[in-house]
Amino acid sequence: MQQASPKKRSVRIAGHPTSVSVEEPFWQALAEIAMRRGQSLNALLAAIDRERGGNLSSAIRLFVLDSCRRGELHAAPAADVC
Repeated sequence: MQQASPKKRSVRIAGHPTSVSVEEPFWQALAEIAMRRGQSLNALLAAIDRERGGNLSSAIRLFVLDSCRRGELHAAPAADVC
């Protein structure tokens, strides 16, 4: 199992700058999902932000987990989070 500590990144969501901390494998998976959907990373983060109930970092992790369970990252380079 890969050990990773959260990595903080500055992003823009709905026109507002913010920072988000999640582990690198989640950033990689999120970028892969955005690419496969033909979206920018910021657009995907904005969609996750609109649907979340808790904090954004947790919402990102749960979104990636759900995407893995649906097979969206099957055989993808970032699939090591699945």
